[in-house]
Amino acid sequence: MTTITPEVERRLAATVEKMPAFPKSVQRIIELTRDINCQPKDLVGVIEKDPVMTVKILRVINSAFYAMPSKINSVGQSVIYLGLNTIKNLALSFAAVGILPHFDTEHFKVEGYLLHSLVTAGIASRLAKNYARGEIEASDCYIAGLLHDFGKAVFAQFMTAEFVKALEIANERGISLHEAEAEIIGADHAFVGAMLTTKWQFSRPMVECIRDHHSLEAAPNPMRDCLIVANQLSRKFAIGTSGHVWRSEEKVAAPHRFGASFDDICARLGELDAIVSEAQTFVQVGGGE
Repeated sequence: MTTITPEVERRLAATVEKMPAFPKSVQRIIELTRDINCQPKDLVGVIEKDPVMTVKILRVINSAFYAMPSKINSVGQSVIYLGLNTIKNLALSFAAVGILPHFDTEHFKVEGYLLHSLVTAGIASRLAKNYARGEIEASDCYIAGLLHDFGKAVFAQFMTAEFVKALEIANERGISLHEAEAEIIGADHAFVGAMLTTKWQFSRPMVECIRDHHSLEAAPNPMRDCLIVANQLSRKFAIGTSGHVWRSEEKVAAPHRFGASFDDICARLGELDAIVSEAQTFVQVGGGE
């Protein structure tokens, strides 16, 4: 693990403070969906107070991917057809997209980053249902997957020159982006992502999971296990842009939970096409203004 100097940590803290706040409405949605007694009308009430989010949710739900029998005209109808968790995930994803910078370089495309994050989130959620049921909420693994690389958004927006240099070095040397970031900036996107999710008042387990998703020394736990292997699978199948080079000799990160074979994991999970297609639909239909 890279040792972060006090000077670097102060600089990064000042940079993180420049990032927008995470919408309180989405934090409220997350809280509501944790409550087993949550009523759909409560969730709908929060979403409908945000007209931009409402429009985007309806745009995605009325896309070809969901193939609704008739046009959905309200968030209330959306909850009936798709359920609380799907609507929550859409709201969370829209909030994240609203914070992303408009930043593309030869080696980093925001749409590719978003696709990787969404697919990692979907796979992490499915891994939790298959391998960690009763230990962790699948929705928490979805959030971890969606936000795990958000430190890159901090670098891209406020430390652009250094981030571009790290991207170039990672590409030229064939090393992982987080290794190049540590060399150029003094810390990687996982460390900054943890600072950012702390600012956004996410739970300590979530913050630690994001901080440690590239750390070989961190103690395993269900959320981190699911996130790391979901990230591996997204990279293995080259879905989106992660900046983390896939190596053919790479091993399953948490064999104590998942076993040692990626093929066996994929066989148990089933086809990932639906997860990828849903993520692509979101990027294409829901990512715009």
